[in-house]
Amino acid sequence: MNELLNTILRSIFAYFFLMIVIRTLGRKTISQMTFFDFAFAITLGTLAANVATGANADSLTATIVVLTFASLSFVLGYSHIKSFSLRKLINSEPITLIQNGEIVKDNMQKSRVTLNDLTTMLRKKNVFNIADVEFALLENDGILSVQPKSQKQPLTPSDMNIPTSYKGLTKDIIIDGNIMQENLKDANLDEHWLMNQLKEKGITHVKDVFFAALDTSGSLYVSKGIVGQEKPGEYGLE
Repeated sequence: MNELLNTILRSIFAYFFLMIVIRTLGRKTISQMTFFDFAFAITLGTLAANVATGANADSLTATIVVLTFASLSFVLGYSHIKSFSLRKLINSEPITLIQNGEIVKDNMQKSRVTLNDLTTMLRKKNVFNIADVEFALLENDGILSVQPKSQKQPLTPSDMNIPTSYKGLTKDIIIDGNIMQENLKDANLDEHWLMNQLKEKGITHVKDVFFAALDTSGSLYVSKGIVGQEKPGEYGLE
């Protein structure tokens, strides 16, 4: 009984210790992790498991640890929904990185986000100039939310009361020189039509096409792919 109680207590300590360390390290989504970050996370999880199981772990101890971790996750997950205070404690709040067009340096340091990280996340939001940003907030899940300045926001058809036609998903027609027969058939088209489209674009062989996609208006996008490496500084990126 004592060993069972000790295992549960070690598991609770390891669980909250791991949570505190992760919170201290800052917010990063899996896609933003470097190889070092990923390796460190695995090592950290292993060390926490060793703390929970103890030096002489057996299958029963490991089972108790798993059940304890699962129970804690369930309880905290339910409490997270019911309690705003606990939700704020666990997940914290969104952090403002850009406010009124100015970078908030203290929040950048607090969230451990470098200027390179910030510009990368902005480019993922189709923002290539920080001067175009009014507000940028780092959300709890590590994703950056961006509000462009009013004069930089795109004009929408609804702003001008212009009716629009339906836009659905594009269909991949060619990937790396291979025709996606199922998608071509689903669009009620055949290879004869496809080859005519390619010839109009000066392409005689399907193998020369890196990617081709068909939109809902019937327009075919074709890319042969650029061969060659970027020259250092060619596009102003490190």
